[in-house]
Order: sequence, then structure tokens, then C-alpha cells
Amino acid sequence: MEAREWFTLLKLAELGALKHPIFVTTTRLSSELGCSQQTVSRWLRSLSKGGYIERKVELRGEYVKITRKGLEGLLKVQSRLTLALKPPKGRFLTLEGEVFTGFGEGAYYITKDGYRRQFMSKLGYKPYPGTLNLKLTKPGSLAVRVEMENLPGIIIEGFHNGTRTYGSLKCLPAVIDGKVEGHVLFIQRTHYNASVVELISPLNLRETLKLKDGSKVKVKVPLPEAGKS
Repeated sequence: MEAREWFTLLKLAELGALKHPIFVTTTRLSSELGCSQQTVSRWLRSLSKGGYIERKVELRGEYVKITRKGLEGLLKVQSRLTLALKPPKGRFLTLEGEVFTGFGEGAYYITKDGYRRQFMSKLGYKPYPGTLNLKLTKPGSLAVRVEMENLPGIIIEGFHNGTRTYGSLKCLPAVIDGKVEGHVLFIQRTHYNASVVELISPLNLRETLKLKDGSKVKVKVPLPEAGKS
């Protein structure tokens, strides 16, 4: 995405397109963004093609709504700006989510030999064969999740097993519900969007913490010390 397209997305958000479809014209947007109508049209087409906005073009203008992908993109930019301009003063990043039953994708990944050996050597434990999935519903937790994704972590390298290629994983140390140590798992190739967090631990987190679908769980990830990555 071109840098100026982010400003177009931001302007649409300022006009209310995160909440509901808004009616805009290329004349108005070109005036707001200081460019030609043709350029605005090109940016809108590009944003739509990339899945960042939904468009309904009419004779005198169009209705535009920012998609979940567009929101996630804006949150990533916000996170990077926040870390650059106002680094967190606390020692942890904290988010909260609701437990839900996933697709079994985490279990599929972490039981692969190519990953399991690296978990043992790099994390120091063999993860329980399954992840605890959290759905983030609060905007604050969604933003923190994006900040976590931008932190340096422990990389579990991808591999090829002769039939298919598996992507890399990133792990961040975490304290789960203030009781259990484990890791937040970021999977390079996943069916989940940025509203989901996956957790691993040597323990069965559902049983250990007596959790069920809908249970609220807090996750704390320590920030790296200054000068370290």
C-alpha cells in the first residue's frame, strides 16, 4: 500500500467510515487530501482491491465502509507511532479476552516435530497439545495485541517436511491470569484475524485455570529492556 493511501484510510475513519458506510465524493476527498480526483479514485480502488474498504459506487458519489482489515491496518500504524513517540512506561503490556473453542489449528501446528523440537530448545518446555484461544472484544485490547505483534520475540523457524512448507512462528513470554507462565503464539499463516490471541503453556490452561467458553482471561507480556531485542 502506498503511504498516501494510509492517509486516505485515516481520513475515511475521521469521517466516520469505521462505524457505518459514509457518502463521499472524489471532489471532497481530493480537497481534503490535497490531490487530484483521479489520484483519489486510484487510491480508493486500491484500498478496495486490498480489502481495506467496501465501496458502493453511485452516480453522484459512493458509500464507503472501512473493513476489519482496514481497522487492523490502522491499529498497526497507531501501535508503531505510539511505540516510537511515547514508549510504554510500565513493565508489561496487558490485554483481556474471552475464551472460545477454535478450529484446532494451534494443536495442529505445535504437535509437528519441526516445531516441537524448537519449542523444547528455545522455550524450555513441550507445550500442551492445544492452544487457549481468546477473542478480543475491547478496542484497547485490540490495540495492545497489535503492539505485542510488533515486539521482538522468540522465533520458531518454519520448515519443509517433504510434502508441504510450514511458516515461522513467534512466541512472547506471558503470564496468564496472573497464575501460569506460558507464551503468546503468533502464527505466520493462520485463519484467525487480529481479534484473536493464541496461548501456549506446558499445562492444559483450560483445566488448570478452570476455564470454559466465555471465561475472561488477562494476559501480561513483559516489555523488553531498553537496548535489548
